[in-house]
Amino acid sequence: MIGPGSTPGASVRSPKTAELVAGTLRRMVVDGTLKDGDFLPNEAELMAHFGVSRPTLREAVRVLESERLVEVRRGSRTGARVRVPGPEIVARPAALLLELSGATVADVMVARSGTEPMAARLLAESGNTEAFDELEKMLTEHIPAGYESGRLAETTGDFHLRVVQLSGNTTLSIIAGMLHEITVRHTEVALRGERSLSKTDYDKLIRSYRRLLKLVRAGDGAAAEAHWRTHLDTARQLMLEGLETIRVRDIMG
Repeated sequence: MIGPGSTPGASVRSPKTAELVAGTLRRMVVDGTLKDGDFLPNEAELMAHFGVSRPTLREAVRVLESERLVEVRRGSRTGARVRVPGPEIVARPAALLLELSGATVADVMVARSGTEPMAARLLAESGNTEAFDELEKMLTEHIPAGYESGRLAETTGDFHLRVVQLSGNTTLSIIAGMLHEITVRHTEVALRGERSLSKTDYDKLIRSYRRLLKLVRAGDGAAAEAHWRTHLDTARQLMLEGLETIRVRDIMG
C-alpha cells in the first residue's frame, strides 16, 4: 500500500547482499557475540555460513572496516579483527563538521557547559567510592604533574572528561568525548606563551575541583550540578576573553 506523500513510480532500493551480511556481523558485535579483539571466522566459514561469494563477503568486511568496527591487516593470514570503537570514532568527524560549518569555540564551550553539570549531578547521585577515588588521584597526582610539565590543558581536560564518563551516562560520555580534543586544544591556545596559570589561579582551580569532589562524595547532586555550572561559566568567560570569535578550524588546523 502506498502511503501519503509517496512519489508515484519511486522505487525502494533493496539492501545489497553485502550490506545484509555486514548488518548481521555488526549485530554480533553489538550484542557481544563478537568481542573486542576477536577475529572473524575465516573466509571459507563465513562464505558457507552466509551462502555468499568471496567478493560479496569481502565487500561486507570493507563496510565494517569503514565503520571502524573491524581492523584488517593486509597480507595477514589472521583475517579481520573486531575493534570496538570509543568516542574518538565520532570526535574527528564531528570536529570536521564544526570546522566546515564555521562554528566558533564559544559554541563548543557552551555545549560543554550544557552537558558536564548534568553529569556532575548523576555522578553525585549514582557514583561509587572507586569513581570518587579515581578523581581524587587525578587531583593529587595527574593534574599537579600537568601543571609542573606545562601540560595543564591536557590534564585538566582529562579530569573534565572523566567526570562525565564516571557519571554512567553513555550518551553524555560520547558527547564529552567529541568535545574533548577541541576544548583541550582551545585551552592550549588560551595559555599559549605562558608556562601555565599563575600559582594563585592554579590554586583557585584546584579548590574548585575539590569542591566538586566533596559534593559528589556527599551525594548532593543539585549542589554538584550548580557548582560545576558556575565553574564552567567562569572558565568560559576567562578562556574566551579576546578569543570570542575564534573558529574551531583555527585551533584544529
